[in-house]
Amino acid sequence: MLKTNRKNLVIQSVQGKIHSPMMGPSPYRISHDGIPMILHGTGGITYNYQIGDPCMDLIGDHVEPGVSIRNEEVPENRALMVLSCVGNEAKVISGDAKGAKGYVTGMHGGIEHVMVYFPKDDLENMAIDDKILIKAHGQGLKIEGHEDVLVMNIDPNLFEKLGIRENDNGELEVPVVTEIPAHLMGSGIGSATSLSGDYDITTGDKEELKKYGIHNLRFGDIVLLKDCDNTYGRQFLEGAVTIGIIVHSNCILAGHGPGVTGLLSCKTSKIKGIKDENANIANYLGIK
Repeated sequence: MLKTNRKNLVIQSVQGKIHSPMMGPSPYRISHDGIPMILHGTGGITYNYQIGDPCMDLIGDHVEPGVSIRNEEVPENRALMVLSCVGNEAKVISGDAKGAKGYVTGMHGGIEHVMVYFPKDDLENMAIDDKILIKAHGQGLKIEGHEDVLVMNIDPNLFEKLGIRENDNGELEVPVVTEIPAHLMGSGIGSATSLSGDYDITTGDKEELKKYGIHNLRFGDIVLLKDCDNTYGRQFLEGAVTIGIIVHSNCILAGHGPGVTGLLSCKTSKIKGIKDENANIANYLGIK
């Protein structure tokens, strides 16, 4: 097993409220084909899609599986977004579902939501504005002997379940469902930090979707982004590699698609993807 500095990491509370979906003056979203559509989008409680489920063919735009939370005070929400890590334990602390437990499944930029999985029976007892407490744990995680690899946004317990191995060449091998080329990465490039939010795989080219298996992606899938540097923001860099997780659904807007929250990134090619169709956090967390 890889050695890390997990014993030195802090575990600290962050908290948010279930956030209602919102809509602007016009309810329409214009697709990349120029078609105006009215669709479900971000926020709220999504009852019928969770991690492990297909994220490409649902009728929606940027749909977030499970429960979407945030704070209205910007500094508090920034802490929620940055310190929350995929796999962190979450607990409902108000309302009829008080005491229910789940896991953080991703962070979504733009609207600034943290997404949380809870069992479906618990979702039925939740309501907008219910409070959810998260044990934030993971930022600052490092792999001994691989200090050039940025580890981010992942709970140490989940990290140890990803099946990452060091090969004889000193490279890190990570199980992934597919590899995505840099030319398909869109909205979110240029962000100031990759320790918050996500960026999108663009889905306007149907042939590319089939070529790279994007049409089969699921919420919670682990993917490899080729020539993508996420160490200090998000940019193209030949040879760089980023490992990420699919956090929200496909989108109809040009330059958008399923969102990826980064988990590991290196400016060189020392991270290698090992194809595994079961590389999904639903399997690692024992949810499915």
